[in-house]
Amino acid sequence: MSDSATPAFASAAKDRLGEASLALLPLQLPAEQLAALQAAYAAPPRAYHNIGHVAEVLRHYADVAAGPGWERPREVALAVLYHDAVYEAGRRDNEARSAQLAREHIARWLADAGIDADFVAELIELTARHGAIARDDVGEQVRLFLDGDMAILGAEPAVFDAYDRGIASEYRGHVPGPFFRLNRRRFLKALLKRERIFLSDFFHERYDAAARNNLRRAVTTKR
Repeated sequence: MSDSATPAFASAAKDRLGEASLALLPLQLPAEQLAALQAAYAAPPRAYHNIGHVAEVLRHYADVAAGPGWERPREVALAVLYHDAVYEAGRRDNEARSAQLAREHIARWLADAGIDADFVAELIELTARHGAIARDDVGEQVRLFLDGDMAILGAEPAVFDAYDRGIASEYRGHVPGPFFRLNRRRFLKALLKRERIFLSDFFHERYDAAARNNLRRAVTTKR
């Protein structure tokens, strides 16, 4: 993740993937597919779940690629790209709709690339269960993918705080403030109580301590 106090999801370029991010992909997307993907992330406008967030997760994808490695790098990369493509705060079907969009785009633009669209969709749909999946519920490759999406918890404090504000901003106007704050604190406390916040050893060793510090601060700060 970026060490900057202005992370990619909060930057002025959060509506598109830059060349540095595209260079991390193990496949080249057709220009039409990339444009459609970026358009999906741009609507509705989002403070956190935007294409900048995808850029942050791609950095973690690259870290894993350089470390333990990916067994199915193209499928995981596509899951990273599409995992929040459809997002409306408060809806329970965002992940399922994102998975469906990934299937449609793969069928339209990558039909002859040998991509396992079912596996891409499975990964995306699993992100709906963040915080509820036990380490033994999934294999190591899935653990690494899910942890990459949650690595923001172990970011530098300023970056974590920007993420926390971004989530609150997205829910504003969709969920009553007291209800959001109650459920948000409940979710963060549940993460903090887990024996392992991150499912994989790779992310656990890198980010657990920082994540616990961030979570403790978040649940004790008056909102």
